[in-house]
Amino acid sequence: MTKTRILITTTSFQDTPGRHHDLLPADQYEIDRARGPLSEPEILHLVGSHDAIICGDDAFTRPVLEKCLPRLKVLAKYGIGVDKIDLPAATALKIPVTFCPGVNHVTVAEHTFGLLLSLTRLIPQQDALIKRGEWKRSTGRELAGKTMGILGLGRIGKEVAKRAKAFDMKVCAFDLFWDDAFATQYGITRMQAGEDVLKASEVVSLHMNLTEENKEYIHLGRIAFMKRGAYLLNCARGGLINQADVAAALKQGLLGGYGCDVVEPEPIEKTNPLLAAPNVVFTPHTGSRTYESVERQALMAAENMIRVLAGQAPHAQANQV
Repeated sequence: MTKTRILITTTSFQDTPGRHHDLLPADQYEIDRARGPLSEPEILHLVGSHDAIICGDDAFTRPVLEKCLPRLKVLAKYGIGVDKIDLPAATALKIPVTFCPGVNHVTVAEHTFGLLLSLTRLIPQQDALIKRGEWKRSTGRELAGKTMGILGLGRIGKEVAKRAKAFDMKVCAFDLFWDDAFATQYGITRMQAGEDVLKASEVVSLHMNLTEENKEYIHLGRIAFMKRGAYLLNCARGGLINQADVAAALKQGLLGGYGCDVVEPEPIEKTNPLLAAPNVVFTPHTGSRTYESVERQALMAAENMIRVLAGQAPHAQANQV
């Protein structure tokens, strides 16, 4: 029997033990592996001879998708964001694309608050001092009573809002698709525009999908709306901010700090202006990377792939893009 040939590029799927590996037995699947995220030139060299691909944040542009044909039957996204996939091209080329909604919202929300507490309580700086043999105490800031502004009140934004309320913060938000019942239950103030969120908040957390319309949404013009010394958090996509503008605002004291799980491009380049900016806490796109979340995402991605290859609809909890 001819084996189904699969390419896996997401490192989380590969590196994390779990039940998802049991879904791809060696007697049924021939598996090629690569270490993403991969650029267009890198992935062009790999594709063209696979029946299915489980991808991360790799550049699946139209040229890449065209080279995948005629053999590719499904492109299964590990995770939620599909902004690196040319969906109009995939639709035109009749390549099914699946993704994994509803699997990492708790994990990312927890990570968001990890970044926020690191910034407001100066945890990385104090840890570094102690490891250098110094005992110099710094003064941080409380979250209680401050306003958390959320841009994008979807699954992750809602989990961030619930945690903000647990910290006794006020919460305001903007989203094109407003959930009145949730907002009423948790006492969230609806703002009429994103700029209103920026004006009202001591902490702004980004939880929007990256689109052509909101690319570099946070720039110096919008930072001017924000309260001086406000904190900015980004566990969504690096492309949502103008990185040079945010770095400049940090140097000028316009922003109090930036909690950053994502950059553009990834991995981070040595020339990224944020590396030279003060009060930035980085993590390498690990907001959704816990053992629990990785297994959920990997299981759904693998199951979606298997179901589509068998001529079935994707997993019941996922949606085909």
